[in-house]
Amino acid sequence: MSKISDRLNRLSYSQTFVMSNKAREMKAAGIDVISLTLGEPDFDVPQKIKQAAFDAINENYSHYSPVPGFLELRQAISEKLKRDNQLDYKPTQICVSNGAKQSIINVLSAIINDGDEVILPAPYWVSYDEMVKLVGGTSVFIQTSIDTEFKITAEQLEKAITPKTKALLYSSPCNPSGSFYIGEELEAIANVIAKYPDITIISDEIYEFINYEGKHVSIASFPQVYGQTAVINGMSKAFAMTGWRIGYSACPDWLAKACDKVQGQMTSGANTVAQRASITALQMDPSELQYMITEFHKRRDLVFDLMKDIKGFKCNLPKSAFYFFPDISYFIGKNLNGTEIKDSDDFAMFLLENANVACVGGVSFGSPECIRFSYAASEKELREAMKRIKECVEQF
Repeated sequence: MSKISDRLNRLSYSQTFVMSNKAREMKAAGIDVISLTLGEPDFDVPQKIKQAAFDAINENYSHYSPVPGFLELRQAISEKLKRDNQLDYKPTQICVSNGAKQSIINVLSAIINDGDEVILPAPYWVSYDEMVKLVGGTSVFIQTSIDTEFKITAEQLEKAITPKTKALLYSSPCNPSGSFYIGEELEAIANVIAKYPDITIISDEIYEFINYEGKHVSIASFPQVYGQTAVINGMSKAFAMTGWRIGYSACPDWLAKACDKVQGQMTSGANTVAQRASITALQMDPSELQYMITEFHKRRDLVFDLMKDIKGFKCNLPKSAFYFFPDISYFIGKNLNGTEIKDSDDFAMFLLENANVACVGGVSFGSPECIRFSYAASEKELREAMKRIKECVEQF
């Protein structure tokens, strides 16, 4: 008999971390590996945010915070949501968590019963399906493709809804595809969900600022679903604060109280110093972060120009986030240098072992025909990585 619970045995390890750990092991063995696996900005935290953390330490913010976060931080989040997203949320509707990942699991834990269905447009972030499993739910996938910019339609959503549907969980801008939904597309989705008042939309908007062609729109801005939507965001991507572990949810009152209850029994409040620094970060004008967005935009264009010349890669131009998600169906079913390519996970491992470039296969993203590259890396690394991949696949 296994000592591990059945619930945990149903979970998979994050393929993102599997590949990044493999790359680290190869680097430690002296192999020159370029890792394009993790979705982490390669910038340092802005100095004024770091100074706010130093100040918080000196001011002895070393004790427990309220479970949903300091009131001053929740007020700053409320003001940010109004300023940037035209959303009205009171501080009591906001719960600050240990990263946006915890914010999502809080919401799922609060609303999902065993057997409830959660709709996931594919591709989806690797942890979504595993989180649904962890809370006893069942994922229902809506498939998309590179030809539709990896976006679902309102018609597809309507067909996927059943009497067991409890939530729609998606990210826009999207990890891994780099696509985002424009206002008209979100309004059509909102009109469908509004017909089903028991369905909650979980809208992961953590990449909102990393957007190159158009303004981010939150689905919660459509009044017909405002009361059905949990907005998820955090400090990791826009502010390069991945290790600070501050995320937040903004929800209807009943759901905010439920998230508070879940978090109170799981972790209590998030790191106090990081919370205080986040107040300063959220009060910054978004234009102060533009240097990062401009650099990501430049890298995106560079990688697109290089990647479209790689034989067998079908790629679109992502409009947000910092990922490429090319379709590599051309290689599936082939034998490359003794490696049978059954899906994109096999192809990602082939690239790691033969080109010394680490990326992430698309199986755990719900798209076994695609692979994900992060371009949160230096221009030199990106040029060399694309060169290695091109030479590798042309060789075989």
